[in-house]
Amino acid sequence: MPPSIKARYPLTWRVMDALEWLADRLWPRSMSRHTGWLLIAPSLIIVGSLVVGMIEIADTSLRTLDTATFRMSESYSLANYQKLATSDVYLTVAWRSLLGAVLTTALTLILAFPYAYIMVRTRSAAARKALLICLFLPFFIGQVVRAYGWLIILGNDGIINQATGLIGLDPHRFLFNFPAVVFGLVQYMLPFAVLMLAPALTAIPEEVETAAKSLGASWPRTMRHVVLPMARPGLIGAGLVVLTLSLTDFAMPAMLGGGSQDFIANAIYDQFFRTSDAGLGAALTLLLVMGGTFLVGVVLSVFGAGTLAAGRRA
Repeated sequence: MPPSIKARYPLTWRVMDALEWLADRLWPRSMSRHTGWLLIAPSLIIVGSLVVGMIEIADTSLRTLDTATFRMSESYSLANYQKLATSDVYLTVAWRSLLGAVLTTALTLILAFPYAYIMVRTRSAAARKALLICLFLPFFIGQVVRAYGWLIILGNDGIINQATGLIGLDPHRFLFNFPAVVFGLVQYMLPFAVLMLAPALTAIPEEVETAAKSLGASWPRTMRHVVLPMARPGLIGAGLVVLTLSLTDFAMPAMLGGGSQDFIANAIYDQFFRTSDAGLGAALTLLLVMGGTFLVGVVLSVFGAGTLAAGRRA
């Protein structure tokens, strides 16, 4: 190679050539037909680890705790599942978790859709940046920190009660009840839903809305008959994410519920770390996994896998 050309050869190209040479030595071209398996190997390892973990949990769920020795039994039985099916406490916890997840999903989608729509359709760059900043700021604050913030704001001596006290109103109990848990979950899940709705709304051309209006459709009718049906993949995807995350949430029920509004995740924690009953905790874990899987299956069976762009297009 002439010196003038060699001098112009960028350093980054040389690094890429070195990496290509190293890759060719580690993974010869004769193995190229197996490259696909190499690329998905990390995913297979992660999924395999989850499967092994679920098998271990299923095995533990069939063993009962000996309260005399605090050891798990060697024999298998369905005692843990019978206890869950006959206990009013765990049935109440399961129902509360399901109801809280459904309410959180519905309220989150109702609030997230107009936010995402305005963020996508606004023509002001400053307004779009402001909406994006407000959207991403919560990701820099952990869920526990946000829950503590609501404890300060909504507490008996919090900012809201102090403000209402100035006009003569008695303090109101905003915390340690079911609405407080749902409120905290909605506030936590809102950014996730907006992020999943924004691409779906971006993919809808503005010309479609303009055409609907030119044909005499009002803005509400355009939203109902044009935008919402076309945004259905984003709505279903966001709903599934919010539903599963809410169903398995631990921090909000524990902190904003004050121990009286536990979800299934809180009950699992209590069995594993407070009562040391790993068998019952494992049974609750399988109940949570099967419940979440069933809900996702129902949604996909009703709306179809193609709703999430996973099926064939007509």
